[in-house]
Amino acid sequence: MEKKDFRILVVDDEKSLVLLASRILKKEGYKVRGAYSGPEALAIIKNFAPNLIISDLKMPEMSGIDLLKRVKTDEPDIDVIILTAYASVENAVEAMKCGALDYLIKPLKNPDELRLAVEKVLERQTLIRSNTLWQHRLTDGLPPTNVIFAGMENVWQQIQRVAATEATILLHGESGTGKSLIAKVIHQLSDKKGAFVELNCAAMPETLIESELFGHEKGAFTGAIKTKQGKFELAQDGTIFLDEIGEMPLSAQAKLLRILQEKAFERVGGTITLTTNARIVAATNQDLQERIKGKTFREDLFYRLSVFPIELPPLRKRDEAVEEVGNYLLKAIGTRVGKRMQKISPEALELLKSYHWPGNIRELYNAIERAVILANERQEQLQPGDLSFIDTAAPDTHAGYSIRGISAGPRKLEEIEREAIEKTLEITHGHRKKTADILGISLRTLQYKIKKYGYKKRT
Repeated sequence: MEKKDFRILVVDDEKSLVLLASRILKKEGYKVRGAYSGPEALAIIKNFAPNLIISDLKMPEMSGIDLLKRVKTDEPDIDVIILTAYASVENAVEAMKCGALDYLIKPLKNPDELRLAVEKVLERQTLIRSNTLWQHRLTDGLPPTNVIFAGMENVWQQIQRVAATEATILLHGESGTGKSLIAKVIHQLSDKKGAFVELNCAAMPETLIESELFGHEKGAFTGAIKTKQGKFELAQDGTIFLDEIGEMPLSAQAKLLRILQEKAFERVGGTITLTTNARIVAATNQDLQERIKGKTFREDLFYRLSVFPIELPPLRKRDEAVEEVGNYLLKAIGTRVGKRMQKISPEALELLKSYHWPGNIRELYNAIERAVILANERQEQLQPGDLSFIDTAAPDTHAGYSIRGISAGPRKLEEIEREAIEKTLEITHGHRKKTADILGISLRTLQYKIKKYGYKKRT
């Protein structure tokens, strides 16, 4: 959302304050209206439809608390910031319990206080709007539940039961099993109206993770040039997904435990206690019990997180998922790269099912994408020749197959094409017509390629 589309209503019985605040915010590019009483504000709301109301706490006719309660009953999506004098900070805290998002002390010491407070609300609502668009994509464009939960129907049943509750969920599964996607499905099925906010604990330096989670005040540390909201503030009324929770440093674990117990926290360098109603979904591919024994993960936090644990099985234990997910990915990737792929052939499917898939869904996606690139533009089915990089000669400790070239770095397209032709010729024992059919190319093209690459039948 851009500033020019963000509407603010300033309400105060002091006309000078309304005029000053309006002038500051209009200069920033916001659409601003003013009101001098609660009843006048309610009348303006009907036509102006503000995104944010900045209201004085103590006003004649209708107090800021009464206005807040009325707004949250009639228009719960409107955010409210309360203006209060030093003597009524306790009342401001009470107002936040009634639904106010923040409060500012009067008189304002600096216009930046107002600008920063409004920017936070703009950032929050932009994130919520983005998340709402994502939810529409989930039902309209992202994989349907029969694809996401293929081969793990029991997981789908558990999620349907727990999604609407406030229970903390711990997802456990190998890398690439779709933990992030399933966390988003949980959020989409819940009653939460706020944003889905994600943090990968393994990707954050230890020095920054607390600031990312809980926010920080201006000047809290070198480089903190302005106050910043943390993930828990942005996830208010929504869901926060903590991926790779096992990598969270112990100092942050202690603060996370407090949030789970008290729903309260302070920003780094701050003294004001903030509250959160964000639902926590955590995920890990590690054995947290082993990390507890190694004293790198708190046992009390583990039990708080695993109120409702869900185990995600690896792809090698979901044979039916290889076909369901594989065909879905084939069509999606084929459409994206301009090839009319419709189905994985039975022979190619058998090859895919025989592979161990240590990288799970993520690795399957990469393999399908690579195979589609290799395939002929006119073929409608994925053939074994398109999967020549699945090496049946290199035994894997689990299944007897491994994928060559994926982790060894990029190779030239001619190199991949040559390997595909040679492998398919070996499978057909040098039968060129069968090889051409499997590869989806003409016999003349195959003969040209054989001559080009100097292929000789192995004896």
